[in-house]
Amino acid sequence: MPMQIGDDLDVKLAVYMERLDSYIDSQTKLNENICNRVEKVSDELDELKHWRTKVYGIKSAFVVLSLIFMHTGMVLGSLFAMMTWFSNR
Repeated sequence: MPMQIGDDLDVKLAVYMERLDSYIDSQTKLNENICNRVEKVSDELDELKHWRTKVYGIKSAFVVLSLIFMHTGMVLGSLFAMMTWFSNR
């Protein structure tokens, strides 16, 4: 009887160790998969930040050019008004 209990215990221990090994393997694969996805998300986030800075640069350039064109229009308009004012006198 004690030999059978020892054999049962050895079998149960072997089954437990196999299950533990398969659990550790699956958790290792899961961790690797999660790490790969986090790295991918990090790379995509960096790419989005890069595009965001480009868009901000384009917006800034557009604002500066708009101000330059508005100023040019105002200066030319005032010159035209002054020429018209003085030519009518």
